[in-house]
Amino acid sequence: MFLLPCSALALLLLTFLALEPPPRRPSPSNPAFCRFQREFLLGYLPALAADWLQGPLLFQLLHSRGFLRSQIAALYSCGFASNVTFGLISGVFVDRLGRKKSCVLSSGLCSVSCLLQLSRDFLALAAGRVLAGLGTSLLFSAFESWYIHEHLERHDFPAEWIPSTFSRVALWNSGLAMAAGLVAELVAEGLALGPVAPFLVAVPFLALSGIFAGKNWDENYGKSRPCSKACGEGLRGLLSDPRALLLGLVQALVESILLIFAFLWTPVLEPHGIPLGIAFSGFMAASAVGSALFRRGVTGRLRLQPLQLLPSSVLLLALALLVLALPLYPPCDFLAVLVLQLSCGIYFPAMAFLRRRMERGGDAAGGARWLRLPLGLGVSLVLPALPGDPMGTRGVFGAAALAALVALGAAGGVLGTTRGDEGLKVGGEGLLEGDTGE
Repeated sequence: MFLLPCSALALLLLTFLALEPPPRRPSPSNPAFCRFQREFLLGYLPALAADWLQGPLLFQLLHSRGFLRSQIAALYSCGFASNVTFGLISGVFVDRLGRKKSCVLSSGLCSVSCLLQLSRDFLALAAGRVLAGLGTSLLFSAFESWYIHEHLERHDFPAEWIPSTFSRVALWNSGLAMAAGLVAELVAEGLALGPVAPFLVAVPFLALSGIFAGKNWDENYGKSRPCSKACGEGLRGLLSDPRALLLGLVQALVESILLIFAFLWTPVLEPHGIPLGIAFSGFMAASAVGSALFRRGVTGRLRLQPLQLLPSSVLLLALALLVLALPLYPPCDFLAVLVLQLSCGIYFPAMAFLRRRMERGGDAAGGARWLRLPLGLGVSLVLPALPGDPMGTRGVFGAAALAALVALGAAGGVLGTTRGDEGLKVGGEGLLEGDTGE
């Protein structure tokens, strides 16, 4: 089944190009800013490219090592558990260690993780997944923190210029994600190097990122706070604000569902003969279309609000999971996964907008990590026990659809309790820095 994913990828790319709204403001032409922005992108984008390269063929690689499905699930669980556990304290860790050092450390941890994929030893592979979870957590906390501090504090550039950088990051990130699947397919199948090849291709990108950041970036630090105090503040804020609690519940449920999906998509699609790398590129194209729909809906004529788009994205997720739970014609599985990814493209910027606006208003939306932790660890514990037969897998998707409906109810609660809050709406200034972060 080669034609379906290729046709879907081409159609989604054309849709993305047609939907992507033009920038609301011209990019700043200040030479010092352009040089600073370029140095950030040269350090950050290779790390993002390496992260995407590790996604398409992980399950296939572990299966080729001769591991049972339950053992593969346990390896996935090691990565998930380390990521959600470290995510609880990653912000404090990065602020104390130094953001540049954390960026370099992220590249180092992910490089070792990729090299460990050459091993056939279960414990070595488990260590690799733990390191990957730690490195990924740093990747999505240290780089942006470093940039914002340098932009505002060291260079004293206007805050209004920050969206220019992150809009470029978002556009490049979408392109890199789509390219990663094609590159993985090329080196693994086209060049017959096997499913470990994309992990080895990722290592030079990680080395480039770490070396460039280490040599060209200045160090900066955040506020030195005791870990217990920072975590306690987040938990107290979460429990004291019903809006933050509901939003955190939505985030925890949806992202737990996505952890399960990250494990199941390969065994669902591979029996249909769908090339995994091309399928992955199609997923990323669908997600990019969802993000373009979000930006078009918020900044276009409709003037939709993230408060409205969040429940819509969760409903779309629930419908896609319901289709995956039904024994339908095989292409329906692939199309349902594309719809699921499109819903993610809407969900992540909507969630990022609401979470950051609540944080700016003094609420502890960051306390959502406390909800992600038990659910993420729960998924990690349950994953090896999931049924491996097709009917059992569809039952898992059915349970995930029910969880998505619970998240939909919580998202409706967020909408109901914040309907009159102008601080959680997009005004005439449009989307600000971080509001469309993914």
